[in-house]
Amino acid sequence: MSGQPRIVVTVSSEGVVSAETRDVLGDRCLDYVAVLEDLLAAQTVSSAYTADHARAAVTARQEQRDVERA
Repeated sequence: MSGQPRIVVTVSSEGVVSAETRDVLGDRCLDYVAVLEDLLAAQTVSSAYTADHARAAVTARQEQRDVERA
């Protein structure tokens, strides 16, 4: 991971709340959805994976190659 896992929450001037996980690899980001909904007393309207979701697969493949070489 390149940095500390975090969640960036943004509230627009219209009161629309959006959140994005950063440096949370793979499906672990999904664990934060329910927590955010509870904290914000909100319901998710739409969601999408960030580039960090794909980074988990690349990291896992690299670790497997490293083990095979050892």
